[in-house]
Amino acid sequence: MSKLIFFFVFVLNTGCLCGQAPDPDMLTLRVDPQIGYQTIDHFGASDAWSGQFVGNWPEHKKNSIADWLFSKEVDAAGDPLGIGLSMWRMNLGAGSAGQGAESGIKDPWRRAPSFVDERGNFDKAGQKGQLWLAQAAKQRHVEYLLTFLNSPPVWLTRNGKAFADSGTQSNLAPENYGAFADFMVASLAGLQEEGLSVGFISPVNEPQWDWDDGGQEGTPYWNHEIAGIVRYLNAALQDSGLPTKIDIAEAGQIEYLYEEHNRPGRSNQIVEFFGSSSPNFLGDLSHVSQAISGHSYFTTSPFQKAVEQREVLAAAIRQVPGLKYWMSEYCILGGNNGEISGDKKDLGMAPALYMAQVIHNDLVVANASAWHWWLAISPYDYKDGLVYISKKEADGELEDSKMLWTLGNYSRFIRPGYQRVSAKLHGDQSGDGDLLASAYRDPKSGNLVMVLVNATSVAAKIAVRVLGGESGEKWTAYLTDPDHDLAFGEISSIEELLVPARSVLTLTNGSY
Repeated sequence: MSKLIFFFVFVLNTGCLCGQAPDPDMLTLRVDPQIGYQTIDHFGASDAWSGQFVGNWPEHKKNSIADWLFSKEVDAAGDPLGIGLSMWRMNLGAGSAGQGAESGIKDPWRRAPSFVDERGNFDKAGQKGQLWLAQAAKQRHVEYLLTFLNSPPVWLTRNGKAFADSGTQSNLAPENYGAFADFMVASLAGLQEEGLSVGFISPVNEPQWDWDDGGQEGTPYWNHEIAGIVRYLNAALQDSGLPTKIDIAEAGQIEYLYEEHNRPGRSNQIVEFFGSSSPNFLGDLSHVSQAISGHSYFTTSPFQKAVEQREVLAAAIRQVPGLKYWMSEYCILGGNNGEISGDKKDLGMAPALYMAQVIHNDLVVANASAWHWWLAISPYDYKDGLVYISKKEADGELEDSKMLWTLGNYSRFIRPGYQRVSAKLHGDQSGDGDLLASAYRDPKSGNLVMVLVNATSVAAKIAVRVLGGESGEKWTAYLTDPDHDLAFGEISSIEELLVPARSVLTLTNGSY
């Protein structure tokens, strides 16, 4: 499709309609920039686990991947070169890679190396490939770096491995909390020496799961154990002088944040960690971030149930003044009520549109301040990647996906500090999530970003009304659909638009 035709896809005939009946198929999107909600902190993805290999690939290939993920530049036609992530998540491994097959982790690509050895020495060669990616992110002006751990280092765990023996106890004894904190701070200090300032560290991951099958590094934790680890880590960070904040607690599903669900002692984490009367209260520690993180897995279908669960989550977050919610990990897993299967790689629009619905619900209903995808780079036959590669350690092939560019419809344009504002779509009575819209405002310039999702098989007619907006204002569009990847186009008016079938469309009156 030529660029000229691409322009005309969006704009309907806006000539005089005097005396004509309203178009019954026309929907109205009303945007009120004066009604504000949460401030957006960042959009991110992680280097697990392919980063340890891809960062050592030939220069032109790993730079292509870095550009797709991090770049904010555009080509000669105005199309973005990448999705401009604002957060990069770097896995601090437990050292299972050094154990080889003895680690008990069956897939070598899910074993993880470590920067820091048992004596506390930092060696940048330990995670050389991941270090390259983190530095590539910094060079492309990614705003934030977060490090996360799935397991303590193997020399501190109860069983000497990076996964647990069973789900009946964690793999870290209390007497090793201090040593674990020292390990984390040594890793952060070493990265600082390499020119990387780590804004956040996440010491535990999905503590509700048992992590006893050798599928990857991991350990269960009970809330009192998380509180103990975080208190030691907070003290160690204070002593080190590092500014890094602690992110807790990467709940495996959002229900574990606001109710007991099916994991007593490992759930209800909003109250447990940020309720001032809780014995596990952490909200007054100097290095604890005033955000609580959770994962959207297994709570995204059917659409209306997903909305209801996020309404409950948002209400629970509001009970703690100043607390924010970060959706810190998601990819398409499981059967999703028959709507889409996580099995089998799919580079097309079906998983991309499903992803867009999840992003919308997490931002608009749950009021998430951050949204992070799981595997930035995947070698698997699964709907878990933004970029897909062949599973070869030294060199391989790479492919982008529509999920990459659809995330870019949000991450490339909604920058840290933007505020979500009121955007209401009138006329769609289906309630099935096939037509969605959200809007965001740059508080510095006042410019707007709108993201429209049309998951239907027909184009949608939408009249956009911005309260207080100026007529004749210049807007640009960025389209992801079966034929385009964040393709740039100029729009003469947003008063009447035709949003293509099976597409995600970003509109903005700012410069990107």
